Amino acid sequence: MNSVSPGLRGVTILGATGSIGTSTLDVIARHPTRYRVHALTACRSREALFGLCRVHHPAVTVLDTEDDAAWLRGRLAESGMDTEVRAGKAALVEVAEASEVDVVMSAIVGAAALLPTLAAVRAGKRVLLANKEALVMSGALFMEAVSASGSTLLPIDSEHNAIFQCLPSEHRAGLERHGVSQLLLTASGGPFRGWSPEALAAVTPDQACAHPNWSMGRKISVDSATMMNKGLELIEACWLFDALPDQIQVVVHPQSVIHSMVAYTDGSVIAQLGNPDMRTPIAYGLAWPERIDAGVEALDLFALARLDFETPDEAAFPCLGLARAAMTAGGTAPAILNAANEVAVEAFLAGRLGFTAIGDLVARVLESSEVSAVTDLATVLEADARARRTAADWLMRQ
Repeated sequence: MNSVSPGLRGVTILGATGSIGTSTLDVIARHPTRYRVHALTACRSREALFGLCRVHHPAVTVLDTEDDAAWLRGRLAESGMDTEVRAGKAALVEVAEASEVDVVMSAIVGAAALLPTLAAVRAGKRVLLANKEALVMSGALFMEAVSASGSTLLPIDSEHNAIFQCLPSEHRAGLERHGVSQLLLTASGGPFRGWSPEALAAVTPDQACAHPNWSMGRKISVDSATMMNKGLELIEACWLFDALPDQIQVVVHPQSVIHSMVAYTDGSVIAQLGNPDMRTPIAYGLAWPERIDAGVEALDLFALARLDFETPDEAAFPCLGLARAAMTAGGTAPAILNAANEVAVEAFLAGRLGFTAIGDLVARVLESSEVSAVTDLATVLEADARARRTAADWLMRQ
């Protein structure tokens, strides 16, 4: 195994080959006396993971299948590297809860992040949460685990990270106690802001993946285009900040410079601003409560010149309202919403479903699914699986 220097904080990155993972590695590389990479994971991106191994020399890597793991072992051996290569879901949990790890970046997209992220929480790690679905699916259970284990949970989505920075340090147990009247969650509006229903119906996957401000993976880019991403963020914000859905206002802000705001009962509104670069919230999460260089260019207010704000168009983008309704319903409804959306987005990217039909499918699955109280993780996973089957059946009938 690779030798490590004492005093360095060990970091596991779940989803290392995506945009959040590579941005995290960029920040870590700027601070070699503070952090060391313990484990890097990927689903099927074995070539990209091999490239990261050659640069960052993790002690352990994890891929989804044994075939891909065998390929990576061979390439690493040829390069004279002794990085251990594992495969499968159990291995993800192992590297998330390993004793060598202080910080876990949860950047896997989708429901696949739930079990390893929860394992990191239960092991008392500092968890940097860039995955929305883990909290959306199992909110109460997840936050109970954070409290029981003493884990430090820090939001990495730029919007939630901004709210975290704008809130008092002790904001749990009700926002009203701290004079907070509303959380203002900003949204870029995506690439189709202002488009007609006819134009939206003809949107292609490549168009949906071309975000105007952020560099993101295809699934998250589609979620941003439908505004489901903002709906999932609304649910996540409710759990992170102990807020009710009606305490959160989504504000369309095309420049993506104000990342979110907090309104107080005295009339004050505190905002966090910065260039749209995920290295800023990543650096904040890694070093909190300190601040470190993120490699991000300073915001030039004179070049920016103006800031615009709009009300979201929930008629054109119904996924936002569906998410709010699911959070209001509670229980397994958010898990059902998320599962149906994952199936719908996959079908859209494969050319089997129209853009505007994504919201239709999610609405149909929510309407036809029984919502139950969340008593344990098995309840969440069963609701997720049942919703996926319902969504797949709906697709087959189209």
